[in-house]
Amino acid sequence: MTAGRIEVSGLRKAFGPTVALDDVSHVFEPGRVHALMGKNGSGKSTLVKALSGALQPDAGRMFINGREVSFSSPADAFANRVVTVHQELSLVPELSVGENIFLGRLPFRQRLGISTLDWNKVHTDARRLLEDMGLDIDPRRPVSSLSVGRQQVIEIAKAMAFDPTVLLLDEPTSALARAEVEHLFALVRRLRERGVTMIYITHRMSELFDIADTCTVLRDGRLVGSIEMEGATTDRIVGMMFGDVARATRPAGEAEQIGGDVVLSVRNLTRRGAFEDVSFDLRRGEILGMAGMLGAGRTEVLRAIFGADGFDGGEIVVDGMPVKQPTPQAMRQLGIGYTPENRKEVGLVQMLSIHDNLCLASLPVIAPSGFITRSREAPYVSRQIEELSIKVGDPMLPVSTLSGGNQQKIVIGNWLNTRPKVMFLDEPSRGIDVQAKQQVFEIMWREARLGISSVFVSTEAEELLEVCDRILVMRAGRIVAEVDPSTTSISDLYGLCMEEHAAEDIVEDAGMTATGDQ
Repeated sequence: MTAGRIEVSGLRKAFGPTVALDDVSHVFEPGRVHALMGKNGSGKSTLVKALSGALQPDAGRMFINGREVSFSSPADAFANRVVTVHQELSLVPELSVGENIFLGRLPFRQRLGISTLDWNKVHTDARRLLEDMGLDIDPRRPVSSLSVGRQQVIEIAKAMAFDPTVLLLDEPTSALARAEVEHLFALVRRLRERGVTMIYITHRMSELFDIADTCTVLRDGRLVGSIEMEGATTDRIVGMMFGDVARATRPAGEAEQIGGDVVLSVRNLTRRGAFEDVSFDLRRGEILGMAGMLGAGRTEVLRAIFGADGFDGGEIVVDGMPVKQPTPQAMRQLGIGYTPENRKEVGLVQMLSIHDNLCLASLPVIAPSGFITRSREAPYVSRQIEELSIKVGDPMLPVSTLSGGNQQKIVIGNWLNTRPKVMFLDEPSRGIDVQAKQQVFEIMWREARLGISSVFVSTEAEELLEVCDRILVMRAGRIVAEVDPSTTSISDLYGLCMEEHAAEDIVEDAGMTATGDQ
């Protein structure tokens, strides 16, 4: 297998006024695992998309083994043996392993003038590929019968069928258990021995020391630098990712005295494979943050409390009343509102109007007898448009016509119309601009002054430190620490979210409270 030296020079990519890549130049040497790190919005995904042909840079050049290349599509990247394994699996569960590996280019044979699939070649070639990768998997086995970890391995086998010299791995372990991660790492090491150059995106700091040869860091679209993992430290990498950042703080006078009443109590909540032994109290008027990286279990905990998903054990108490079998309808009646992380598909009905989307969750309040009229709904609509400063020309237009920030306000306003005691806000600032984010934060502070409590989930440490009164840190389905935003730095919080080995030192140095197993 020919090794692939990939070089980028002066890459630039902008989306309107936002510069995602700014004069990025770097060489990824062949036969090594290059970790690509950076906080959300740093430009990692944009760089990988440029390398994979999924988007074209506005300026700059790319070279493979000294030869300049230009990719107008992923097919061009495949032709140059640059292959991407995306975070989201692209397998068809109902098809066999072999069919998935060669999907889109299955071999045919001619017999009596008729073209038929050559099933023998499909399974023979798939078996040869799997054995060459050191994998003992039956190519005739349905993908649906495999574990998630094995499916991720098949995703890599599918990429290896293109005989790549460069393999781009985007968060390949985000959905894997620890044993499955170790199996995947064994495969990555085997591919490295064969000379494959790998660019590896991850948020899990501990993985770098297990699998990477180098760590390349982007920040705000610019290349900060690249270091050898031999001799590297967590503090150095975190410092490269975030620099000397002055974090924003909650405006003076906004933080009110939190009431002593506990409005929500969760004890030992557990769902096997998702989260374990989660316990916390939420007080009246408090904004409680939940920090953690992708796959930490934060969303799963909120969905279980809200009744959208089940759980295996534990207790939920709302205003002193135990909730035996929570459902979204029951929790709404108890005063819990939930704005989901995927507003487009879960939080809104895109074909309905702005007016309708502001009323969906509160219909039992607006029309308790079940008879709905526009005139009854109108005060609820106008109140949220005014109080949340939603930019709307005509409320009867489809909600899809609004900007991302205004759509997020519609999701929040929809639940505020239910007159909640507690709001679950799952990534409410994702995909919206800076001004809209600040407006969402101001809504949370205003509601806190009115006694409405919030649980705020975000992968952005800066946001949690700016907005919250208290922050719980989740990792691998457990709450591992509780921190005070007024005494916690951005790098410390991110370190707790990402780094398993150094968490105890971070907690001790910052005077934080550790919970659960470290």
